[in-house]
Amino acid sequence: MAETRTYHEQTRIDQTLRLREVLKTLPDFAKDFFRAMEPRSSAKTRMNYAYDIRVFFHFLMDHNPVYKNYTIDQFVPADLERLEPVDIEEYMEYLKVYKRDSDQELMTNGEKGLARKMSALRSFYNYYYKHQIITKNPVLLVDMPKLHEKAIIRLDADEVALLLDFVESAGSKLTGQALAYYKKTRDRDLAILTLLLGTGIRVSECVGLDLTDVDFKNQGITVTRKGGNQMVVYFGDEVAKALRVYMEGDRKASAPLSGHENALFLSTQKKRMGVQAVENMVKKYAKQVTPYKKITPHKLRSTYGTSLYKETGDIYLVADVLGHKDVNTTKKHYAAIDEDRRRQAASAVKLRES
Repeated sequence: MAETRTYHEQTRIDQTLRLREVLKTLPDFAKDFFRAMEPRSSAKTRMNYAYDIRVFFHFLMDHNPVYKNYTIDQFVPADLERLEPVDIEEYMEYLKVYKRDSDQELMTNGEKGLARKMSALRSFYNYYYKHQIITKNPVLLVDMPKLHEKAIIRLDADEVALLLDFVESAGSKLTGQALAYYKKTRDRDLAILTLLLGTGIRVSECVGLDLTDVDFKNQGITVTRKGGNQMVVYFGDEVAKALRVYMEGDRKASAPLSGHENALFLSTQKKRMGVQAVENMVKKYAKQVTPYKKITPHKLRSTYGTSLYKETGDIYLVADVLGHKDVNTTKKHYAAIDEDRRRQAASAVKLRES
């Protein structure tokens, strides 16, 4: 009998296998860096770094005259220190808009994408420099991209109510196939949205939930956080009600495909829902309620975090519930932004006595 793996175990295996395939497309010496990263990073992080480092070497072969006749397997560590800071700056400029080698699709990077790719390159260089395999590190002499703070996009309290009300009653405006699909997915979608808004869990944590992770007695769910740590996140009565309706109704009546029997949230194909499916579902409903706000599952997490901070004023509690390892991450996102206080500030200063 085949061993049954959890969603997170299977995801780690799939990502590790994909990483091995990507490493075959990098210079042979790069494997040392990724092997050293393994104890302190997830397979997903290493895979993203591998893609980013591959872009760097392809840039050198396509745009640096010194390496125009190189193949990927010809690169050696000494090539890293042959580059000057200006070469790194040219690469940073290239990253803003470039064509992907595999399919010539036009790729663009904003501030966050640029910062991530440059962070990968800096880590790559630091490894060989720290281990004295190279004696020059031109990346250290280049200023990293500056990240500007962006206003947090979230749902206001009335918009949360409108969203949930809309999901409950949208069927009155639908006919035919659209109505049939809505009836099939309404309770599931309402359970997911209520859970995301009522607990602040990540979408990856949501789709990874199994039936056995839900504990109605203690009103908690066992989630697997980033890095693989498990934690019980507690939920209120509204979340409990939405989960019960779904689990005792549509979910109980479903016949999942083999390998998906334990999944809490199933797609219409009777498989465990994926991250993309939940993201599409959230966007579908949200644009009907707040067309001018680009709402994603992460924005629902921000909505929960902001509401919890406003209710409790306890930034450490917010950090713990959201699974932030560093409270400074939480402070940056929630404590610094308080729209109500800003609105109060507008009328606090009187220019003329009335």
